[in-house]
Amino acid sequence: MDVFTDVIATMRVGRAKFTRTRFSGSWGHRFGPYPGAGFHVVVRGSCWLIPPTGEPTRLDAGDVVFLPHGAMHGLSDRPDRTATELPPARETDDAPDDPDAHTHLVCGAYRLDRGQAHPFLRTLPEVLHLRARPGRHPALRAAVDLLGADVVESKPGAGAALPALLDLLLVYLLRAWLEEESERSPGAGWCAAFTDPVIAATLRHVHREPAHRWTVAELAGRAGMSRTAFARRFTALVGQSPMAYLTWWRLSSGARMLRDGDETLAAVARQVGYTSEFAFATAFKREFGVAPGRFRRGTSGP
Repeated sequence: MDVFTDVIATMRVGRAKFTRTRFSGSWGHRFGPYPGAGFHVVVRGSCWLIPPTGEPTRLDAGDVVFLPHGAMHGLSDRPDRTATELPPARETDDAPDDPDAHTHLVCGAYRLDRGQAHPFLRTLPEVLHLRARPGRHPALRAAVDLLGADVVESKPGAGAALPALLDLLLVYLLRAWLEEESERSPGAGWCAAFTDPVIAATLRHVHREPAHRWTVAELAGRAGMSRTAFARRFTALVGQSPMAYLTWWRLSSGARMLRDGDETLAAVARQVGYTSEFAFATAFKREFGVAPGRFRRGTSGP
């Protein structure tokens, strides 16, 4: 059981939207705020990321920017602008056949269901900027290179390849950020939770068997720790107590089953560890603010 895969599954809904854009001369556009998470990949050239507050950041070829909370921001050929004064970016592909364009970008957004997004998402900063540095994050660099090949050269099948590459990009950029964050703050937060032998094993148990009648005592026993020491360690890294996280994971798993499948409410309740529809429905409404049946009707469709 790969907990990090589950984390990404709770974040993402559907496929990423993206545009391929080429700029020459003087230009600037405003992006967001998004209901999901925005991203930019600089395929060729350079530009400036202009946040709503704070100093602009130069982006060079190969750089990747991820905005997990959908913050409004700007991109421009120069740093002496504010995001609010820039015109909004187009939502359609704006890639004219201009091989001499100075800056080539892939810009877009991942759809996120924030009601079910993993707590890890809340710990991410407003902007993740991963620079193109030789020898760092080879998988991410490979994905960026493949994106660049399809964007710049417009090869046959690019329409099918790009969405798949963008899915890989999300995995690789979050993995790369975790690696860098663990170097900056070793032993802290979710970066440590994913690698700490005790907590990572506990997360795998919970994710693999949400219907099991877990107790703090049993989880602590499997970890070879006292109940108090285990609960303190889990809460310090995850940000929730073991039972609070278990409850969230059960309800989040149930929400995905309701959204993506057609099993009965009773079947969903059993699979995520609730003894009755009523108990599940009560906990579900308390967590997500809507009854399971209404949630399913609201997320059904093409």
